Amino acid sequence: MSVDRVSATFVAAEKEITAETKREEGIGTAETEKVWEEKEKKQLRSGWKEYLEQAKELIVADGGPARWFSPLECGSRLVNSPLMLFLPGIDGVGLGLISHHQKLGRIFDLWCLHIPVADRTPFTDLVKLVEKTVRSEYQRSPNRPIYLVGESLGGCLALAVAARNPDIDLVLILANPATSFSRSQLQLVTPLLEALPGSLSPALPNILSLTAGDPLRLVLDSVVKGLPLQNTARELIEDFTTFASSLPVLADILPKETLMWKLKMLKSASAYAGSRLYAIKAQTLILCSGNDQLLPSQQEGERLIQLLHNCDIRKFNDSGHFLFLQEGSIDLVTILKGTSYYRRGKYHDYVSDFVPPTPDEAKEVIESNSLINFVTSSVMLSTLEDGTIVKGLAGIPSEGPVLFVGYHMLLGLELVPLVSRIFMERNILVRGIAHPMMFMKRKNGRLPDISSFDTFRIMGAVPVAPSNLFKLLSSKSHVLLYPGGMREALHRKGEEYKLFWPEQSEFVRMAARFGAKIVPFGAVGEDDVGQVVVDYDDLVKVPYFKSEIESLTNEAKQLRTGSSGEVANQQVHMPGILPKVPGRFYYYFGKPIVTEGRKQELKDREKSQELYLEVKSEVENCIAYLKEKRESDPYRSILSRLLYQATHGLTSDIPTFEI
Repeated sequence: MSVDRVSATFVAAEKEITAETKREEGIGTAETEKVWEEKEKKQLRSGWKEYLEQAKELIVADGGPARWFSPLECGSRLVNSPLMLFLPGIDGVGLGLISHHQKLGRIFDLWCLHIPVADRTPFTDLVKLVEKTVRSEYQRSPNRPIYLVGESLGGCLALAVAARNPDIDLVLILANPATSFSRSQLQLVTPLLEALPGSLSPALPNILSLTAGDPLRLVLDSVVKGLPLQNTARELIEDFTTFASSLPVLADILPKETLMWKLKMLKSASAYAGSRLYAIKAQTLILCSGNDQLLPSQQEGERLIQLLHNCDIRKFNDSGHFLFLQEGSIDLVTILKGTSYYRRGKYHDYVSDFVPPTPDEAKEVIESNSLINFVTSSVMLSTLEDGTIVKGLAGIPSEGPVLFVGYHMLLGLELVPLVSRIFMERNILVRGIAHPMMFMKRKNGRLPDISSFDTFRIMGAVPVAPSNLFKLLSSKSHVLLYPGGMREALHRKGEEYKLFWPEQSEFVRMAARFGAKIVPFGAVGEDDVGQVVVDYDDLVKVPYFKSEIESLTNEAKQLRTGSSGEVANQQVHMPGILPKVPGRFYYYFGKPIVTEGRKQELKDREKSQELYLEVKSEVENCIAYLKEKRESDPYRSILSRLLYQATHGLTSDIPTFEI
């Protein structure tokens, strides 16, 4: 770990040299990627242990002013990586992101603020120190954002800097910000510390080094016996018991005098930042814990999201105050991917700013949807170049650009098995073109919370827009497109497997421009999972539901406003569905249609329309083929599949019909 004890200007120059060196190195080969993956997983598991071990080295003879350091374990960065400044909590060490250094170091230029134990710099001077660095770096790279990651006290610091610099492109990531200090029990700790005899340094480790639970509470109660704060102390201790074995280090980090200074600073920091929230224009993401024993973080998160102009929130109900250090708690890089908060320019670009999921991230997403994959036990068929239908996905082109065009089943049920299997079996990431409501929501809107779509964004989903399709095809991606959109996914009774496509071509000429292979596909099985018993036509007959549908539809971004017919009629509603004993999902990917070399030919509207209708016909043929063939599948019912697995093993490949 390198520690800079020099001015912010010199630090900026030194960081630029380091950045250029890392950029020349690049991200690395596949073998290097595996090595980084193992290191990153090891870091995420270490948490408190690694923090305390490195803190011992960092706080030894650490006189001098507050300063920045850059962790040496950060990896080679992406080109034009933005600057991330980490602002610590009351510990001041600057190692709060130690579990995330390697992953963050691959996509950010990471600097951490270190505030020495004996340092008594007032909060307002810390604001000026961070502000000086922010302004200096903004002048060097005005087209790139600067990220301020603040936890607890650091959250107040980030907000204060943002309020004073509304014209600088800042992105705030606030973990349990201490702006709620006046409503927390922490403000009662100062009189408790004053009541404790002597120095806290020997007392704190002796109190806290005992095992968690009743013995710890008994000792703590005896220390504060006779004081009205014993319940407060007992609650505050719970967040510290996870690292009780290394508490002597904590006592060195926060001796009594330092802790009292930091608590007084928290009070002034909370008031300073809280009074300036109106001036903050920065894009802000609040991460709040549901089990924070030090601050009312979730209530504060709900308050801040109403006060800040451009703010999102993510809740972690089982996490404590030290959100970034708890083992298995969160992965900050994954959160930034899922919330679309990673950008290298003034605006987030869903294609150029996309960072592919790591194997672990993809595995976690797939495992989170393991139930639907297990229940549907999908059958995948594809077509080779010579027209041969085969089981599996061998017929899917390996090299992009590829455009998958197909039928959208009820509620989009086919999405998870489709994307999961293609990724697992072919190591191909399919980038879905999705409805904008998965990416944006009004602050007080009634559409589903966009946090429920984080996993889709991690796996590369982008909002439907011609520009995004253009960028994906130009980058040779595998793209998933549903021309029927929401109208197919929210179809009426008796409309199973009916295509609702626009009358005119929307994608053919774009595909031809980049020589993309169009893969038509069909998917069936929704009628073996549930049946629509209450549809849109039924709901609009009831005044209450009609009003609700109109409200939701107006809230959602309108698509194809210039179109006519069924495809333009995309009301947002939830049909009533009667569940069934689950059947099986079937997918059939037709023979790829080559557009390479046909760019000029398909500029002609009639020719492109002919190909468009050919693709639509192929999708219908795929659906018809699957509907017929599944009738001969002896394992179409989940009961027969469970029986097969009971006799052949849970991981056995379940057979299907003969091709």
